[in-house]
Amino acid sequence: MSAFNTLPAPAIGRLPLFALVLVLGAVPAAAQDTKGESEPAEAVDPVAAGAETAAAADSPRTRRSFTPEDFARFAPRSALDMARQVPGFSIRQGGGARGLGAADTNVLVNGRRISGKSNGPVDALSRIPTDEVLRLELVDGASLDVGGLTGQVLNVVTRSSGGISGQFRYSPQFRSFGTPARLLDGSIAIAGGGDKDEWTLSLENNSNRLGDEGPELVFDGAGALIDRREEVRNENLDAFGLSGSWTHIAEGGNVLNLTGEVNGFIRRESEISQRSGAISPVDRTRVFETGEDEFNFELGADYQFALGPGRLKLIGYHRYEDSPTFAIQRTQFADGAPAEESVFTRDADEGETIARAEYAFGALGGDLLVAAEGVRNFLEITSALEQRAADGDLVPVPLPGANARVEEDRADLGLTYSRALAAGLQFQASGGAEYSQLRQSGALGLTRSFYRPKGFAALDWRALPRLNLSGRIERSVGQLSFFDFIATVDLDQDRENASNARLVPPQSWVFELEANLALGTLGSLNLRPFYEDISDIVDLVPLPGGGQGPGNLPSAELYGIDGDLTLLSDPIGWQGTRLDVGFSLLGSSLVDPLLGTPRELSGNDIVDLSADIRHDFAGGEWAVGGSANWEDNAPLVRLDEVALATQSFGFVSAFLENKDVRGLTLRANFANLIDRKNRFARTVFTDRAAGLVAFSETRERRFGTIFTFEVEGSF
Repeated sequence: MSAFNTLPAPAIGRLPLFALVLVLGAVPAAAQDTKGESEPAEAVDPVAAGAETAAAADSPRTRRSFTPEDFARFAPRSALDMARQVPGFSIRQGGGARGLGAADTNVLVNGRRISGKSNGPVDALSRIPTDEVLRLELVDGASLDVGGLTGQVLNVVTRSSGGISGQFRYSPQFRSFGTPARLLDGSIAIAGGGDKDEWTLSLENNSNRLGDEGPELVFDGAGALIDRREEVRNENLDAFGLSGSWTHIAEGGNVLNLTGEVNGFIRRESEISQRSGAISPVDRTRVFETGEDEFNFELGADYQFALGPGRLKLIGYHRYEDSPTFAIQRTQFADGAPAEESVFTRDADEGETIARAEYAFGALGGDLLVAAEGVRNFLEITSALEQRAADGDLVPVPLPGANARVEEDRADLGLTYSRALAAGLQFQASGGAEYSQLRQSGALGLTRSFYRPKGFAALDWRALPRLNLSGRIERSVGQLSFFDFIATVDLDQDRENASNARLVPPQSWVFELEANLALGTLGSLNLRPFYEDISDIVDLVPLPGGGQGPGNLPSAELYGIDGDLTLLSDPIGWQGTRLDVGFSLLGSSLVDPLLGTPRELSGNDIVDLSADIRHDFAGGEWAVGGSANWEDNAPLVRLDEVALATQSFGFVSAFLENKDVRGLTLRANFANLIDRKNRFARTVFTDRAAGLVAFSETRERRFGTIFTFEVEGSF
């Protein structure tokens, strides 16, 4: 029996009661330390973009404030470069929530959330040059009139310089063997504006040339070696796009924001596998090719203006993506026998349109935000599976449920209330519900409707001058992947997922804590434990019509802790060294639908450890440093297969940087210094419940040393 057949339940301790006690216990503890009336809340949202009064540095909502001078030694070129150096802070990208809804990122620009999804905080900050950054401040999320924010939030305050400035980056990369050079990775961004306007524009190509090679061994159910394979894989990726934003502040304080991007994505991957062994009397060469030619665009707009006792914000958003893909598997035989070939093509069109209105006003000693949102999502897929016949022609193979359109119409209404309960204690709560209708076309299609309540309660508490605690309890509704509704195949691993039109959105109770401890001049520590109780979790299940595919299981748990630690050497007499450590320790549990025993969520991340160290030499332009990371994840579990894709221990890199070579920053980076390798193992069963193994595979591939040269400049 394979070792994969028995999947133990995770060992990380469970956190729900601990989370609940600390969240609810914060209120009386804070009240005991409070004397007198609560301090008045000071607005973070500026009347005019870039106004110096936007979130004054001594605001009770501001935990810590940074000026551009605080980051000068890192030679930043953009607001993003500064944000990445804020001690004890990590940018949360967001973009995966249903609709726009409550904010799911932890970055604001001038006190306002970024009305985009793909075009999110990293893109927005990367377009803002350093000379337009006034300061960066960590603020209490629950204290803001932006629903959904909890814990520490980074607010980037900007001020237009009145001119046009820009920045550029070029980053060629070379590997020691196996892949062509990456020569087209880079970006250029410009920004400008005046007293009432700000605009940014960016052109970027994120390029990569990947590859690995090594042996794969195949064993039969008894453990005997039956096939030996020498394999070489190459993958070329280019994601190029144009993005921008424009903000206009009217004389009366009305604010208009426009954002947009248009992108292309080209991917080509090939794998050549030379095979010989007892599994076949004839040596074989298998060639697998796959690719994608994607086009997408995103547009966002919001307009905020005074109305009655408050301010009304109208938001519009639209995204469209067209993604034609192909996969070809071809096997040629050394004895000249006719080649075997399978071809799978798919064209996926998907889109999302959102209209949202938010009305904020003062009431009940605090702030109220009423929000209404309407959303339409769709995914339309056309697929074809073909096999090469003996006469050389490609013959269609039936694949039921592979051609369909999935649509969702959704309406969402919510009310958010926030106020200061005491000095240093902020409270925010939200309640609401959503109605959605899911429709799938085709012979296997259905139309269904759902009503789902949701909401949250959150506290931010300044327990000590250097210690901030935050807690949040939330009832959330998850977002289904529409691709899970539609049948598909994986020619590389010989897998098939059947269509399932009966998927329902998962729901969760989420308990989160955050503790941020300022270590003075020594650095900062941020810890974030969480627990999530999920109902209707999506996993691979046996389907009523036969086969397997994504489906709902009754319940699951997800829990863990992640954190960030920043340490600075200056207080101990060693000048110029900074250490950043990030970690994520996760556990999960669900009942396997086939075995009836607990196991991890399929493919769930378990461990993610990273460390970055940098030393800037005093009085000079040179810096050196390095990074290391290690990840581990749970196996991917199917009804007839258990597979694990992982790496050998650790990925280590080092860099040498000069921050001023005629105004340019030059950086040389050497990566994979301890020769990490890509590993993959899987066991395929004739009957997993009985432990009957059909065959197993294991491989280890090397990808060599990576050299990257980076040039950054401003103009």
